[in-house]
Amino acid sequence: MSDQFFDGNELPLSPAAAVPAEADGADRSAEREPVDPALLARYDQVVEEILGRTPEHMPEPTLHRVARVMELMGDPQRAFPMVHLTGTNGKTSTTRMIERILRETGLRTGRFTSPHLHDMRERISLDGEPIGIEAFLAAYDDVLPFVQMVDAESMADEDPQRHVRMTYFEVVVCLAFAAFADAPVDVAVVEVGLGGVWDATSVADGTVAVVTPISIDHTRLLGSTVEEIATEKAGIIKPGAVAVVGVQEPEAMEILVARCDEVSATLKAEGVSFGVLAREVGVGGQQISLRGLAADYPDLFLPLFGEHQAHNAAIAVAAVEAFLGGGEQPLTGDVLHAGLAGVTSPGRLEIVRRSPTVIVDAAHNPAGVQALVEAVRESFTFTRLVGVLAVLEDKDAEHMVQALEPVLDHVVVSRTTSPRAIRPARLGQLVAEYFGEDRVTVVPDLPDALDVAAALADEGGVGGAVLATGSVTTAAEVRQLLGVTTT
Repeated sequence: MSDQFFDGNELPLSPAAAVPAEADGADRSAEREPVDPALLARYDQVVEEILGRTPEHMPEPTLHRVARVMELMGDPQRAFPMVHLTGTNGKTSTTRMIERILRETGLRTGRFTSPHLHDMRERISLDGEPIGIEAFLAAYDDVLPFVQMVDAESMADEDPQRHVRMTYFEVVVCLAFAAFADAPVDVAVVEVGLGGVWDATSVADGTVAVVTPISIDHTRLLGSTVEEIATEKAGIIKPGAVAVVGVQEPEAMEILVARCDEVSATLKAEGVSFGVLAREVGVGGQQISLRGLAADYPDLFLPLFGEHQAHNAAIAVAAVEAFLGGGEQPLTGDVLHAGLAGVTSPGRLEIVRRSPTVIVDAAHNPAGVQALVEAVRESFTFTRLVGVLAVLEDKDAEHMVQALEPVLDHVVVSRTTSPRAIRPARLGQLVAEYFGEDRVTVVPDLPDALDVAAALADEGGVGGAVLATGSVTTAAEVRQLLGVTTT
């Protein structure tokens, strides 16, 4: 298959022209404000120090190091109640929904999500906004001496399993818990990084444990079957917690039920205790009616696309009910309407440009891509849809490509700046097996690939669009290329 390249006759997507209007749903609250250059330089240095540790896609299976730092610091993770989330897909969107509704009740919230799109501070939010640079650096200065002590202990340990410095993700988790305790927050809504049992966030115990749908992903680390993955993720369900569980494969649900029985947790399952009653596609999102744990909530507007987001909203509402009143006390209509209407989920079927429309989605496994495909079919009527696809090496690219084939007229294959990205030529060969060579263009550099895709979308006349997907990194880098860096 020969590479095809943009011929330069169409204008490229310039960042200045590409910034979407406020009506497109971009959240402007997190714009970086002017900061003292010296402070910013130190922040960049600290980020580099953290990034220099073991990457988060290579976690070490132990809670010892994080637990030890927390112990030395006086257990800041015990200073606030927590809603803890795991699952395979939908974790970040559901986390953002829960936090947004809780914030609407007047509580001071902390939110921890991963990975970030543009700035490490996105992972640690206070009252819905990324932690400020000064607060981030203050938390780092508080945590660093204890991290160094644990690093020294680990390197001196005779057990080879413990002869490892703290990882990138472990340090960020420690920063988050320290920042939440210092704020202080009334509640923290915390998404796991990976798995559950051994995830660094599991040093804290959630009074509510949320499990979104589980499917195959991260097989090298979590196992190759749904049962193995569910067993790992069930670890966030702690003694006495309320477990709010989305729709699962039978084998996953069996394991989650057994875990609840084992630790005397109260199980609230979607389809039994709560769920989606009705939904209708609308302008800029969807109108949904939900059954919560304590009441029914009709006619709610959710400014996100796709049936999967309606189910995420149902899980979020049940989790909030469980946290605030044990599932016995209904939420007020004003709180719920305002909370859901104010939800954003950057990088999740997000429109980041008009004319042609450019959509980014962070789907990075077959289940996520299938949800994306169904949402595109339901919510959009493009005359021509061109994909920009960049995938990481450890992902199931073949099944992702298979799922995308019915909705994409053409695919521009590229790569992100991630060292884990699949080489475009190899990914292009795989895509051609399902799309045919005439529907595939390989463009090694992502900025050029985006321009090529826009030109191809315009070939269909008015109504053409670009869908950039394949990884969180793909969504992030396309957002940045188009001048969108708010979260």
